[in-house]
Amino acid sequence: MAAAAEEQQQQGFRPLDEASLVAYIKATPALAARLGGRLDALTIKEVGDGNLNFVYIVLSDAGSVVIKQALPYIRCVGDSWPMTRERAYFEASALQKHRALCPDHVPEVYHFDRAMSLIGMRYIEPPHIILRKGLIAGVEYPLLAEHMADYMAKTLFFTSLLYNSTTDHKKGVAQYCDNVEMCRLTEQVVFSDPYMIAKYNRCTSPFLDNDAAAVREDAELKLEIAELKSMFIERAQALLHGDLHTGSIMVTPDSTQVIDPEFAFYGPMGFDIGAFLGNLILAYFSQDGHADQANDRKAYKKCILKTIEDSWNLFHKKFVQLWNKHKDGNGEAYLPPIYNSSELLSLAQKKYMTSLFHDSLGFGAAKMIRRIVGIAHVEDFESIEDASKRASCERRALNCAKAILKGRRQFESIEQVIVHVQSFARD
Repeated sequence: MAAAAEEQQQQGFRPLDEASLVAYIKATPALAARLGGRLDALTIKEVGDGNLNFVYIVLSDAGSVVIKQALPYIRCVGDSWPMTRERAYFEASALQKHRALCPDHVPEVYHFDRAMSLIGMRYIEPPHIILRKGLIAGVEYPLLAEHMADYMAKTLFFTSLLYNSTTDHKKGVAQYCDNVEMCRLTEQVVFSDPYMIAKYNRCTSPFLDNDAAAVREDAELKLEIAELKSMFIERAQALLHGDLHTGSIMVTPDSTQVIDPEFAFYGPMGFDIGAFLGNLILAYFSQDGHADQANDRKAYKKCILKTIEDSWNLFHKKFVQLWNKHKDGNGEAYLPPIYNSSELLSLAQKKYMTSLFHDSLGFGAAKMIRRIVGIAHVEDFESIEDASKRASCERRALNCAKAILKGRRQFESIEQVIVHVQSFARD
């Protein structure tokens, strides 16, 4: 279906540059209105530093908007790696759904053009920056854990069978099934390529060549990643963001906005939670590479660990609170006539949350591994100029991730995970 829809729309698609973008805005009332109708002196800046899309910030003296256009290939590779433009539809749909559930932390969509694979949305204005860049710079975000716990609890709970009927849930699953190309990309780069010799794999060579080979030769690791891959493919638990790393979050010390859900699909909740926590752990291990005489980053490393701890604990609290609040609603996973005592429901919740915790650890570890020996690395490490120092930071992160992935079921609390992470860090 996705291929057919794309074929029908191909005729109306054209990549926009700055000049044609102005003409497009002038012909689109919803976008022109956001710029106050003042279209004769627009400032346009292309800021798409990601892997997939063109992103333009458009400013007038009376308003602003961001225009995002999906290309028919992976931008960081080129047209040798085709990619469906239909991802723009799923991104716009997920933004609108998640904003309805969590308006404080998801930007508004003003306009969507399916034929052009184009989204017009709120410009998340300065001083907001990409969270990953803030973590590299050593900026503290005291509300990040609270905000992300709120976002994850609401978007995951309200799109799950804990809240929805089976009929409504399956309608949602059916809507997002066609985002299969983006899911297959994740399957490849997260669960497959790092564990074999693959064309686009890379690492900080020659320092990590043996470490990358060890991943490819680790039988226990392969058995565990196979289990996670199956869960990713088969378990339609909730509507996920699908790529919830620190590059998909914009922040100030008192504001958090989640962007870029083009990988959205119904999958295992732990994949979103793990992506966020795993990227924070990567940020933690990168800090030694950013330390200097003026700042040894030790205090900031503790700050990151506290954010990891608080993010899970607050998520757990908020998620169970939502469950308790809506336990007599339409959700069909735990029917009230069956789970008819507070003791029994509490036991069910404990089992559910323990399983979700272990899922999150496994997926988080998988996301860490792929960022070190796979195709797409993270700026946290890549911005460390000294390759030997970078590799040292990456090796500690990689070894930590492998141990978490293999031993995730042994952890009973996020505090135990924090102790584990610290055991791999330099004094």
